[in-house]
Amino acid sequence: QVQLVESGGGLVQAGGSLRLSCVASGSIFSIARMGWYRQAPGKQRELVATITSGGMTNYADSVKGRFTISRDNAKNTVYLQLNSLKPEDTAVYYCNARWLSVNYWGQGTQVTVSS
Repeated sequence: QVQLVESGGGLVQAGGSLRLSCVASGSIFSIARMGWYRQAPGKQRELVATITSGGMTNYADSVKGRFTISRDNAKNTVYLQLNSLKPEDTAVYYCNARWLSVNYWGQGTQVTVSS
């Protein structure tokens, strides 16, 4: 069983930065595709960024150039660096692990960006 625990959310002013972390338990971390998704009030959950076991990354157009996803397999941790934050980035951010078509989710961490 895989468990994901996020941290690092908070309240920040527009233009500020945050770094989210997600620590994973279980043996699949180094071979799983990891990702971050977000869900704003009244909206569907959307992909923010993913990173494969080999380090290939993919970003939503809305965050390209501002957010950076990375992973440390030795620490079973995936990170999301959020820079130049905008009020529209306000959402609950969820960590995701995907392996053999099975998705695992964390409990989410709130990011609130004030204008």
